[in-house]
Amino acid sequence: MSPSKKPAQNENMTAKKVAKQAPAQEKTTSKKKSSKTPEAPLPVEERPTEELWDLYQVAGEKKAGDEIENLRNILMERHYPLVRYIAERLLQTLPKSIELDDLVSAGLFGLMDAIRGFDPTRGIKFKTYCTTRIRGSILDQLRSQDWVPRLVRLKAGKIDKALGRLTGEYGREPTHAELAGALEMDHAELSKEIEASSAKSMYSLSDKWEDRDDDSSMEKVDVLEDKKSCDPIGELNKRDMMGFITRSLTHKERFIIEQYYQVGHTMREIGEMLSLTESRVCQIHSNVMARLKGLFGAKHTTLLM
Repeated sequence: MSPSKKPAQNENMTAKKVAKQAPAQEKTTSKKKSSKTPEAPLPVEERPTEELWDLYQVAGEKKAGDEIENLRNILMERHYPLVRYIAERLLQTLPKSIELDDLVSAGLFGLMDAIRGFDPTRGIKFKTYCTTRIRGSILDQLRSQDWVPRLVRLKAGKIDKALGRLTGEYGREPTHAELAGALEMDHAELSKEIEASSAKSMYSLSDKWEDRDDDSSMEKVDVLEDKKSCDPIGELNKRDMMGFITRSLTHKERFIIEQYYQVGHTMREIGEMLSLTESRVCQIHSNVMARLKGLFGAKHTTLLM
């Protein structure tokens, strides 16, 4: 190889090395530039709870109404599962007529008050602080719907505790005098408290007798008997029996029996309607009842009464 070709080859090799190193330098430069660009801040909804409390305090100092309301709504959404958990725990000790949604609604008011009054500088966790406020708000709502005064409830609970304690000590139910002595009450005062606290529970007629998932279980209102109302089937049977028994009587005799047993008029009132004396009406009534007992027996004639 001639000496004139060696410098040309060296120049080509140097150019190739420079071309290979140039992209690497560009990549390093681009990496340095990208590392210096600031990252975009997270949305408020995705920030940690501790940071939300800091923003809430700053917004309160600035008195920014819209920002405070937005942060409060986010904090309530974060702690909504806690409200529902507390409501479900309380629902297990309450009657079936109480709805879970009503307890949750009352708990949300307590959560709102807890957010408004919480101070992070005291070093107390918000979960510990708001649990008491949520539970208290639910209990206040239940007490406001109670038709029995709270003082009566407290006295009734005191009497029940004393009754249970004395029953365990004596092995029997204590007497009225023993219970009054344990409660430091006189006889009249204890009787008055027991009478006032006797009707201390309300039950819903929509409650079901059996807990089933389907709609086959009956409600209490379906089997509740109204003793003041008339039984339509019984009234029809009684009217048919009255017509069957009195069909052999005269018009005057049938009138006396119907007015006395069905309408409820007295013998004197029936006598005034028939222009007869009371004794004459009683005599006709006795004769009719004697004949009916002879025909149908005493069992059937008692249906008239």
